[in-house]
Amino acid sequence: MARTIKGCGCAIAVLVVVLVAAGYVGWKYALPWWQTKPPAASGGELRVHVLDVGPANGDSILIVSPSGKTVLIDAGDTGKGKAVLEALKRYNIQQLDYFIGTHPHPDHLGGADEVFKAIKVLNVIDNGLGPDVPESLAPQKKPAEPSAGRKPVSKPPASKKLDRAGVITRFYDEYKDAITQSGAHYEKAQAGTKYDLGGGARLTILGPTEPLFTRDKMSTGGNLPNANSIVARLDYGDFSMLLPGDAEEQTEHQMLTKDLNLKAKILKLAHHGSKYATAEDFLDRVKPEVAIVSCGEWNRYGHPSQVVLDRLKSMNAKIYRTDLQGEITIATRGRENDHVVKTAKETKSDLWVGRVAQKDDSTRSGFIAYGDFGPPPKAKTVK
Repeated sequence: MARTIKGCGCAIAVLVVVLVAAGYVGWKYALPWWQTKPPAASGGELRVHVLDVGPANGDSILIVSPSGKTVLIDAGDTGKGKAVLEALKRYNIQQLDYFIGTHPHPDHLGGADEVFKAIKVLNVIDNGLGPDVPESLAPQKKPAEPSAGRKPVSKPPASKKLDRAGVITRFYDEYKDAITQSGAHYEKAQAGTKYDLGGGARLTILGPTEPLFTRDKMSTGGNLPNANSIVARLDYGDFSMLLPGDAEEQTEHQMLTKDLNLKAKILKLAHHGSKYATAEDFLDRVKPEVAIVSCGEWNRYGHPSQVVLDRLKSMNAKIYRTDLQGEITIATRGRENDHVVKTAKETKSDLWVGRVAQKDDSTRSGFIAYGDFGPPPKAKTVK
């Protein structure tokens, strides 16, 4: 009898060890997977409209969830609020549950004040950063008073600098004022935050992450505000889409070092298809079936870049472009490979031919500092 009890005790001890080990594995691996697993799709239709805010560059993306919740990511360039509002009216959008401003550049936030004044916005999310004013135009500190017996030092003419700096930040000041006047709830984007859009749709913030990029980390090119763009992921059943704003290659490489689910059916190309984004190793991780370029036919920065288009073509991804096809709409009910992409217009142009750059889109060139989004210079006629 004693042997039986002893043997039973050993079996219990082994069972306890097995249960503890199973519990640890579940806590370590199964629970995080369950917590990050998107909810089941309701079967209702999710729509994503990549709006046409051209002919200058710009982004504005409208998400309408199966439950009717709405998200507007960016609002196009200054003066393009009307185009965004026309789209909202066309889709019978009465209010925006969320507005996400990916980063403080006028081609993304310039139209926001017009939108906020015309439609109810409940929540506003941005990265908490203001425009990046070049050091050469930053307001100068008031020089110290001269010591007794010394001639006063002549002050540098700062009025023009202040005027130029004011031009750079005006769109942002108008955006912040519009948030205050709208009464919307404001919050700074936090990586890992998930927003339930209803009906099984969910939006997750992937970036920016701390520490944020600084100027010294942009020596290889790209643009500082872009590098700190909000990056979001949209999930609905088997459908997924990455929405990276104007994220740069530095941002992509930072995300590659983290335990993030980056694989997605559809990729909205970062930074309008710039050569400073959509790196090959990033594409290898995302493996998009569809790539969408939001850019304007007047842009002078070579968007989309030929090198980026070539990378996508080699992956057999399908490409869509607002500069050639107008507004692009994606509809899905969350089932495997059921997404349908439609364009506002047909084009005879080759979608795989990039644009020639007339200006470099990097911090070193003062990119976007002055909202330089007008028509490109007319080509000179050779006699």
